[in-house]
Amino acid sequence: MTDHKPLANRMLASIPAKSYQRLRAKLEPVTLSFGQILYDPGEPIRHVYFPVNCLISLLTAVDKRRTLEVGMVGNEGMAGMPVVLGVSVSGVRALVQGQGNALRMSSTHFRTEFDRIAPLQQALYRYTYALMAQISQTAACNRFHAAGARLARWLLMTRDRVGSDSFPLTHEFLAHMLGMRREGVSEAASELKRRKLIIYNRGKIQILDAKALTAASCSCYQIVNAAYQHAVTH
Repeated sequence: MTDHKPLANRMLASIPAKSYQRLRAKLEPVTLSFGQILYDPGEPIRHVYFPVNCLISLLTAVDKRRTLEVGMVGNEGMAGMPVVLGVSVSGVRALVQGQGNALRMSSTHFRTEFDRIAPLQQALYRYTYALMAQISQTAACNRFHAAGARLARWLLMTRDRVGSDSFPLTHEFLAHMLGMRREGVSEAASELKRRKLIIYNRGKIQILDAKALTAASCSCYQIVNAAYQHAVTH
């Protein structure tokens, strides 16, 4: 691993280089696979994860068979936030939605360094605010907004966090993420495809026109972005 600048996790990159050097020896590069479960509800959080180019979905159980995405974590933040609050177990399922690289640290080492490094505390408190805003906005979006607008918002948020216009995704998986029937997802995706905003084939989706997709999205996308910008600039 090289020095501070090449880091692609924006939350870690926001802290001073001297503070990052304290963390560096305890950070372990890992590759996360699509579908990998990092935590389940009620289970211990053994590691915290700082995504680099992967995406982690935070899912809550609806019943024994169904889950719903309430938040997502990419290279703007960290998975394992209960540890920041002094809680050692997860309240949600953390599922790798987009495979890729991350940096991880044992929860024990992380809690020790968190208590010592004030800039890390400040960065994570700001990120907590942004993540709470995302979770609350996602709940409102899932309840009140149309399927096509919700899908556009979700695709844009995924794009921002994986840093790519193309990513593997099936309609079945999207249905679980958005709490929709598969038929509803297929209909919404077909409409976006008809408008030449996206294309999809064999489990892969590509965004063709991010600007037009933003216009097709509900206001939740901009609200969540504004909350994140507020958190990182104050």
